[in-house]
Amino acid sequence: HQSLKVPYTIGVAQTRRILIVGLGNPGKKYERTRHNIGFLVLDSLAASLDFPSFTTNKDFKADISEHTIGDTKVILAKPTTYMNESGQAVQRIAHFYKIPLQDIVVIHDELSITFGQIRMRVGVQSAGHNGVQSVIQQLGPEFGRIRIGIKNEHTPKDDTSSFVLGTFSAQEKPHVASLV
Repeated sequence: HQSLKVPYTIGVAQTRRILIVGLGNPGKKYERTRHNIGFLVLDSLAASLDFPSFTTNKDFKADISEHTIGDTKVILAKPTTYMNESGQAVQRIAHFYKIPLQDIVVIHDELSITFGQIRMRVGVQSAGHNGVQSVIQQLGPEFGRIRIGIKNEHTPKDDTSSFVLGTFSAQEKPHVASLV
């Protein structure tokens, strides 16, 4: 009788995890504003892929929805902090789920891109976006970004806060649903 030696360990396969964060501000006052386009994209994504309803997680400082697609657990997050503190929520979620920067995507409005255009990039600086700057401060710059253009002919050169916190124009509103 010989003893059988197994040269490997049988274990449970690890599920890949990715984090998709939509940036915005909490509360009804900001729901349909340009600055909340990240939230609008996540709501649309969750609905189209049959994610469960978002639930508030106070420890994460975010509304969360999770769904497994294939062998990937996808975590959608809408920080419940204000835009300037979004990095707190992203850092807490990434740390809890042990998600590396290359598996994090942040979706946000972008003043330097014309309304209707979408650009993607990894890394670089915040370009003055306070929500993105907050994430960079907490995690570093090497996460993915989906930048959704909100610039139009009325975009001010200075003091853009009232513009980004304003609602879409009458000409833009019919196109917001297809954009998100």
